[in-house]
Amino acid sequence: MAYFHSRNVAFTVSSLQATMENYLENLLYQPQKLLADFRQTDDQQLQTAMKYLFEDKKSRLELDDIVIDLEEIQYHALQTPGVNRTLFLITLEKCFLVMSSIECVDILGRVLRVSPGSFLQPEIFGNLPRNLQEDSFKNLSSVFKDLYDKISARSQRALYSWMTQILQKSANSTNDSVSWVSAENLWILGRYMVHLPFEEITKISPVEIGLFISYDNATKQLDTVYDITPKLAHAFLERINSSSFDMRNTSTIHRLGLLVCFYDDLEELEATVAQVLLHQMIKCNQLQGFQADVQKLKAELLDIAMENQTLNDTLGSLSDAVVGLTCSQLEALSPEAVHNAISTLNQVSGWTSSQVIILSTKYLTHEKVISFYNVSQMGALLAGISTQAFYSMDPKELSHVNKGTISQHVSDLSPAQQQGILSKMLEAGDVSSTVMDIQGVFFKEVSLFDLWKEPGFNATVVKEKELRRSQALFLYDFLSRTMTKPDDLLSVGQLVKGITCQQIETMSSDSFLAHFKYFENKLHLLSPYQVNCLAWKYWKESRSSLPPFLLSALPARYLELISDSQCVPFLISLGKIQLNTLILDSHKKNSIIRKVQQCLNDSITDEYDIDIIGNLICHLPPAIIQSGIHLRALATAMDRLKFCTSLSPEQKIEVKHKLLELHGLPQNWTVETAKDIGPFLVLFSGDELSVIAAKFPDILQQTASKMVGTQLPKEFLWTVFESIQNTSRNCFFFSPPLECQGVTIPSSDDILKLAEANACWSPQELLCMEEDTFTKNVEMLGTILSFSQPQLMALKEKAKQVWNVPSYWKNHHVVSLGRIALALNEDELKQLNLSSIDTVASLSQQTEWTLGQASAILRGFLEDSGHQIQELKSFDLVGLGANLCAISVNEVPLISISEFSTVAARIGTLLCSTPILGALKRKAEAVFGDPTEWSSSVIWELGTIAAGLTKEELSMLDKDLMPYFQPSAIKCIPEEIFKSEDSSLVPKHNFSVLCSSLSTVPCSLLIALQKTVYQSWTTLLNKFSYYITGHHHCHS
Repeated sequence: MAYFHSRNVAFTVSSLQATMENYLENLLYQPQKLLADFRQTDDQQLQTAMKYLFEDKKSRLELDDIVIDLEEIQYHALQTPGVNRTLFLITLEKCFLVMSSIECVDILGRVLRVSPGSFLQPEIFGNLPRNLQEDSFKNLSSVFKDLYDKISARSQRALYSWMTQILQKSANSTNDSVSWVSAENLWILGRYMVHLPFEEITKISPVEIGLFISYDNATKQLDTVYDITPKLAHAFLERINSSSFDMRNTSTIHRLGLLVCFYDDLEELEATVAQVLLHQMIKCNQLQGFQADVQKLKAELLDIAMENQTLNDTLGSLSDAVVGLTCSQLEALSPEAVHNAISTLNQVSGWTSSQVIILSTKYLTHEKVISFYNVSQMGALLAGISTQAFYSMDPKELSHVNKGTISQHVSDLSPAQQQGILSKMLEAGDVSSTVMDIQGVFFKEVSLFDLWKEPGFNATVVKEKELRRSQALFLYDFLSRTMTKPDDLLSVGQLVKGITCQQIETMSSDSFLAHFKYFENKLHLLSPYQVNCLAWKYWKESRSSLPPFLLSALPARYLELISDSQCVPFLISLGKIQLNTLILDSHKKNSIIRKVQQCLNDSITDEYDIDIIGNLICHLPPAIIQSGIHLRALATAMDRLKFCTSLSPEQKIEVKHKLLELHGLPQNWTVETAKDIGPFLVLFSGDELSVIAAKFPDILQQTASKMVGTQLPKEFLWTVFESIQNTSRNCFFFSPPLECQGVTIPSSDDILKLAEANACWSPQELLCMEEDTFTKNVEMLGTILSFSQPQLMALKEKAKQVWNVPSYWKNHHVVSLGRIALALNEDELKQLNLSSIDTVASLSQQTEWTLGQASAILRGFLEDSGHQIQELKSFDLVGLGANLCAISVNEVPLISISEFSTVAARIGTLLCSTPILGALKRKAEAVFGDPTEWSSSVIWELGTIAAGLTKEELSMLDKDLMPYFQPSAIKCIPEEIFKSEDSSLVPKHNFSVLCSSLSTVPCSLLIALQKTVYQSWTTLLNKFSYYITGHHHCHS
C-alpha cells in the first residue's frame, strides 16, 4: 500500500481486497499457472506461502485493513481438482530444499489424504527424496501406507521400490545370504510387505521374524495384507515356524493375521487347535481372491474340529466354517444345539438364504414363543423369520426390536417381511409414535395414506430417515404450512426431494440465493426436473453468478454463453456430478459434450485436464479417446476410465487400443499391469486373453469373481473357464451312470472359482454333477445370469434328482433355486407348496416369468394358503410382486381397500397389462378420491397405476402434475387412449428430432398427450422429458 501511495496509484482497501480475491480465485482454476508461479518463487516466498497455507494456528491473515481468510483458501485449494496436484508436486520439488523434512512430510500427508491418489503415477516416485531423516521417512511411509488402496498396483510397486532403497541403504548389508529385512523394516513396509520377493522372504532371519511377530501391532498389520498370494503367505509362515514361536500355540495363531488363511500344518492337529484356527479364519473373506482354497482349508479343519464329536456338540465352536455345512447337516441339528450356539451363529456372514431359514426355524422351535428377547439374539439369522411370524408378534415388542436388531439387518429382509413388520406396528394404533420409532431406510415403506392420517408431524420426525419422493412431496408441502423459514425445511434430511417448481418459483430472490447452498449440497437427491427449475430460477434472479453446472440444465443454446474464461469452472462443476442422472435427453447431453470438447480444444493434454473434467471423462466421444488424449495424460485417463460403468461399445474399443498403446502386448505385461487393467480385461480378444490366462491365471480369476451378477463377454467367460479347468483336478464318478461316462463333473472348487463363467458348463455336465456338489452350490448357480434355458432345465432336473419331485420340496429348497426356478413349467409350479408368502416372495425376485407361470404361482399361493383375494394382507400383495399382474380384472375390486392403501407404492412398480392397471386405478380412487383432485404426491405414489387413468381423466388433470407421472407410468399409457380424429390439433414440428430424444416413449403417445391435456407442445415436452428414461415396457 505504501508502494501505491508513493506512486499516487488510486485504490481503496475494498478494491484491493477484491483484486486479491479475484487473483486467488483465478489461480484455483489455473493449477498449471499456480505451479509455474510456485516454481518462480524464491525460498523465502515459498516458505511463507507454505506456512500460511498449511499452518493450523492461523486461520486469518490481516494486512492493515485487508483480511485474507487462510482457512477458506486452504479448504478450496485442497478441494479444487488440479490444485492439490500442484501442491503435491511443488512440495516434492522445493519444500525439502527450504523447509524441515518433518514440515514437508506433514504438508505431503495433508495434501495426499484429501486427494484421489490417481495422480500418484509410478514416475512420480522417482522424485521422492532419498536422504530423509529417519523420523521423516517413517512419517512419510506411514502416509503412504494409508494410501495403499487408493493407488494403482504399479504405483504400489514404485513406492515399495523407493522404500526398500532407503531401508536397504540404512541396513548396510553386504552379505547376500543375510536379508536386509529386519523386524522394524517389516513394520515400516506395512502392507507393502506383500511386494517382497519370495527369495527375500526366505532369507529373513528367524530372530527378526520372531521379533516382528512379537510386536503388538504386527497382528493389525497382518490383518490388512488382503492382496497377499499363497506363495508369499507360505513363505512367511515357514519363516515364523523357523523362529521360536510354536505354530500350534493359540497365542501364535492369534498373531498370524491373514496368514492364517494359508495355514498348512494339519498333520496330527488337535481338535481344539483346529477350532482356534477356524475362529481366526473368520477374517479370510477379506482376501482378494483364493476363496476356494480358503473354503477347502476350512472344510478340512471342520472335519478335524468335529473329530469324535457330534455337530450338535461342536456347533458353537466352529466359527464361520459352519457356512460350509450342507442343508441336510443343518436340518439334522437339534433346536437346543442351535439355541446354545446362537451367539456364534448370529455373527457369521456368508449364510445362504436356505441356511438362514433352517437355522432360524430351529432356533424359534426351541424358543416356543417369538419375543423381543429371542428375536434380538438372532442377528444375521433374522431374515429367516417368516413374514407371518413377524406379523404375529406383539406390536410393542416388535417396536423395540425395530429400534435395534431389525434396523441393523433391514437390508437382509424381503419387501414382504418389511411390510409384515410395518403393518403390525401401524396396527397398534398410534401412528405418530410408531412413525417416530421407524428407523432410517425402513421409513421408505410407510405409505402415503398412513402419513395422511397423522396431523402432528414435525421436521425432526424425518431428520435421519430415507424418503420416497411421494413422501417428500407430501411432507414438504405439509410442513411448509407451519415452518416459514426455508432453511428449516431444506436442511432437514431428504425433505428437499419434495420441493416443487411452484415452491421454488415463489421463493424471494434473497431467500433463494441465500439458501441455494442447501440445493447444491443435496444435488444427488434432486430430480432432473427440480434441477431444471432451479436453473431457471437462478437465471431469473442472478444470471451473472449462475453456477456453471446449472447451464447444462437449461436449453442447449444457453451453453453458448459460456466464455473461454468460464470453461474451467464449467468443466469442474460438471465433472463432480453424474451427468446421466442430471440430463436424460440424449440430444441435450450431446450438446453438453460438444461444449466440453470445445472447452478442451478437442484434446486432453496432461493430467491436469483429467483432474478438471472428473466424471466427464466417461462421456468423451470415441474419437477423443482415440486421438485426443496425449501420452502424458494417458495413464491417468485409463485409471479414471476404469470407474465408468456405462461406456459404449465404441468407447470400449478405443479404450482397449489405448491400453495396448500404453502397456504393449499382454505377453509383455507385468503382474502389476494386469492388476491395474482389471475390469478392462473383458475388452480383450480370446487370443489375447489366453496369453493373460497363461501368465496371470490368478488375476484373471479374481477379476471374474468380482463381476458376479453382471453379463460378461462370452470370450472372457470361456477363457476363465478353460484357465480354471486347466489347473483343477477334474472330478469323475467312480462308477458313473452311462450318460455321464467320460463327462467332466463340476466340483465345488470349480464352481466357486468360476463365478459367472459357470455358464460355460454344458447342460450334460451340469446334469452329471454330484448331489453333494449341487446342494452346496445351488444358490451360487441360481445367481448366474448367463445360463441358457437348456442349462437351467438341466439344473432343474438335477434338483428333482436330489430333492425328488417338486411336491416334496420344502420352502428352503425353493428359495435356494434363484433363476433355476424359471425352468419350472406351470404344472411343476402347481406342485410346489406355496402356502408361505416368503416362498412366493423368493420366486417373485425373478422377473422373467411368463404370464402362465405367474398365474400358476398366484393360484398356487391362493390355493395352498387357503386365502381368498379379499383376505390378502398388505404383505401378501407385496410378496406376490409381479405375479399379482396375473390376477383377473374381476378380482381386483375384491382386494381390501385398507391393505391396498398401505402398499400402493409397491404395486405401482408393477408393469401390469392395461386392463389390470385400469382396475387398480379404480381401486386407488377408493383410497385417494377423485383423480381430478389427486396431488403430485399421489400421482408419484401410484406409479404405473396412474397409467390406468382414462382419456377424460387425463384431460382434466392440472398440467403442473405432468412431471410427477413416473417414467414407467408414462410408458404404460396405451397409445390408443389418445388417438383423435382431429389431426389439425397436432403441432407441425420436427418430430424426428423430438422422438429420437425420447426414444423410449412412442412419439405418437407424446403427440396425443399434448392434444389430450391441452398444453403447448413445448410445455409438455419440458414437463415430461426430465423423467422419461430407461427401457421398461408394460405387459400387453
